[in-house]
Amino acid sequence: MDEISFNNDNEMSTQDNDDGKEQVNEKIYLGEPLEDGEELTFDKTAYHMYHAAQTGMPCLSFDVINDKFGENRTQFPMTCYLVSGTQACEGEANQILLMKMSNLTKITEDDDSEDSYIEESDEQPNLQTYSIKHIGGVNRIRYIFAAERHLTASWSSSATVHIWDLTEELNSLDINGLSQHQSIANKKPLFSFSGHQKEGFAMDWSPTVAGRLATGSCNNRIHLWSPTESSWHVDQRPLTSHTASVEDIQWSPNESNVFSSCSADKTIKIWDSRGVGDKACMLTVKAHDADVNVISWNKNDPFIVSGGDDGIINVWDLRRFQQGMPVATFKHHSAPITSVEWHHSDSTVFAASSDDDQITLWDLSVERDEEHEAENVTLPPQLLFIHMGQKDIKELHWHRQLPGVLASTALSGFNIFKTISV
Repeated sequence: MDEISFNNDNEMSTQDNDDGKEQVNEKIYLGEPLEDGEELTFDKTAYHMYHAAQTGMPCLSFDVINDKFGENRTQFPMTCYLVSGTQACEGEANQILLMKMSNLTKITEDDDSEDSYIEESDEQPNLQTYSIKHIGGVNRIRYIFAAERHLTASWSSSATVHIWDLTEELNSLDINGLSQHQSIANKKPLFSFSGHQKEGFAMDWSPTVAGRLATGSCNNRIHLWSPTESSWHVDQRPLTSHTASVEDIQWSPNESNVFSSCSADKTIKIWDSRGVGDKACMLTVKAHDADVNVISWNKNDPFIVSGGDDGIINVWDLRRFQQGMPVATFKHHSAPITSVEWHHSDSTVFAASSDDDQITLWDLSVERDEEHEAENVTLPPQLLFIHMGQKDIKELHWHRQLPGVLASTALSGFNIFKTISV
């Protein structure tokens, strides 16, 4: 496997003035196209923490792993665990990549330093990994802790869904003396299902029924998985109410039999898993004027946020879902939305990523203040922050145990950061 490492080269770009001194010409970036000669620079004052990691091969999807270090951790340095899957170049083997990122340091003020923002620790962040051979590229990967096991489901480009037990490998990452990279050539999944017959991307574990899974494929099929005493039972009768590829699935955070799906047919559907066949579909709304790529179900309030190929983000109130009108629409992004996710505890905050190489943070509770608003600012007042620096961003997740910490994956690697906005 290629080298896996952290990279924190975030120096400001400068130029000489007439006195021979370096001068930084800066302006606030608001998402507009860059002019010739303009470059983005890293403003350390806008972040509590920022780190970038290279994994050697691009990863389309990842998930955050629950750890044993406690909830609501705010002290630095931080540690986090991720699981991801690779999309290797032709001729290279794909892998599931288990990652432990430790000594993630804070950017803090130091008035005695020439650069007034330095890292809190002189030690470098550390990245330890386990890699497991995976047949086919990993289209999407999702993690859950269930039945005292760290379980991961992977959607393979070979049209098969696998379930893996990564408990032993996760424990090994905490053993002193473990080498930075370790690989397992032939670990077998706990269970595999190829009944979709075509590859897919949609996948979600139920947060209310341990081990329950729903998967959707590019041939518009949704299959429901139920845990058994020692394995899984997959209902062979697919739900086929969508007329195009199923792009994303989200279970309700509090109703055990309800889940949602979105599709390239431009719709979002709400399902009752107790129903038979397509009668399980309870509600349908035309959600975008293009493919609906991603959805996220709010953990605390009855809202779903969706992102489409039209670059639009819509927020839906499930109490008024049948009316077919979002309660909020945001048109900041200039390319398809690739990921959306509500904050796990702040019910008004969500994050989104786009093919325009931007990650945006939003807060629905913010209202427009016309009295104090700059005349030339046309951004939505709910837009809190724009994060840049990655190319071809695919997915993002809030860390459930580190408040305000976001991780993202892109063609250019991983970012993990915490802004001053959330």
